[in-house]
Amino acid sequence: MGRVMGKCCNRYPSTPDEDSGHHRGIKPYNSKHILTKSSLELVHVASHNFSLHYSSLTQHGYYPDAAERKNQDSFCIKTHIQGNPNVHFFGVFDGHGEYGAECSNFVKDRLVEILSSDPTLLDDPLKAYNSAFLATNSELHNSEIDDVLSGTTAITVLVVGDILYVANVGDSRAVIAVNDGDRIVAEDLSMDQTPFRKDEYDRVKLYGARVLDIEQVEGLKDPNIQHWGDEESNDGDPPRLWVPNGMYPGTAFTRSVGDSTAENIGVTAVPEISIVRLTPSHLFFVVASDGVFQFLSSQTVVNMAAEYKDPRDACAAIAGESYKLWLERENRTDDITIVIVQIKGLSNSGIAATDGDVNYMPRMRVSRKEQRGIVFRIQDSLWRIVSRLRDILLMRPTISLLNIMKFVKVKYFSSDLAPVYPKHVKK
Repeated sequence: MGRVMGKCCNRYPSTPDEDSGHHRGIKPYNSKHILTKSSLELVHVASHNFSLHYSSLTQHGYYPDAAERKNQDSFCIKTHIQGNPNVHFFGVFDGHGEYGAECSNFVKDRLVEILSSDPTLLDDPLKAYNSAFLATNSELHNSEIDDVLSGTTAITVLVVGDILYVANVGDSRAVIAVNDGDRIVAEDLSMDQTPFRKDEYDRVKLYGARVLDIEQVEGLKDPNIQHWGDEESNDGDPPRLWVPNGMYPGTAFTRSVGDSTAENIGVTAVPEISIVRLTPSHLFFVVASDGVFQFLSSQTVVNMAAEYKDPRDACAAIAGESYKLWLERENRTDDITIVIVQIKGLSNSGIAATDGDVNYMPRMRVSRKEQRGIVFRIQDSLWRIVSRLRDILLMRPTISLLNIMKFVKVKYFSSDLAPVYPKHVKK
């Protein structure tokens, strides 16, 4: 069988007990496999007079049949971007494939370097963010790292004053905790990019991707079945992307950095970007690889983190619970990386400082299922329609008008900030 990249994409919904927040009985987990000791750091955001207290932790996965396997996760925290005390960056990168560790570390270093060196960053953060992802992807392709069947996810949060810009490719995740009176609500800042999402499914199909799970590829199940249930409750192999006449690459995600082979069937490094203006009700945000979210819901992660005053303890508890669940359900563990950033001292009096300066989209409080139907409005809708029509005609000159209109409908409110071209099409 051809090579399969990407991890099992099971998502287990939280139980009532999980979401009730009763995690105080969790014991500190064995730190044997921790690669970085968690430390507490603090940075002040002077423009709005609040502070970010943050901690990070990465833990090597346990692979009984590959004891020497490298940790393919990495993370990056860079404060005072461009020397500005109000601009800070947090990112987690989950590599995959034979050279996943190399891809992850390359992107960890170069993405923030390119972003930091962009003179337009503060004037147009969306454009700068998008350009940084595409430039990093191009540099990885041209580097000595073999990214033919390797790459990395990237979930990143750029803090600019009281605004969060969240850029994502892949299935790592960012989530923010919101004080909603008598409870703390988890609101996802990113949407996992997998074939479970209809908009992503439709997009890669236009590039010629076959979307099948392993049983379908091996001829054990009807390949015409194009429904795999709900991502959170799916307990089988997830839908994967395959070239038209081959059994590769088998990616279970639809966006990444690297993966040059998968780019030909629609996998792209163009990030989806969401924007959130912070308010006093925002308590903290979590940025983590799918080693955390594989068996823990966003709400469960937020509930656990909320029980600890020190983000170091929260990181350790969440990583430990994730590690335990992996061993219970798969007799192995994925690499686990988590960054927790607490928001301290933000008041209503400071929020008006940048009102009107930045177009932003307040997050909507919706369930994970409802969120799949939500996409982010960031730029002018008319521009998007024209841009999409142009892109489709470039991709497939003979594509039917019906398919064009279907694609425009799917992507009408997409958060892509630039057209995505197949490799063989000149920009």
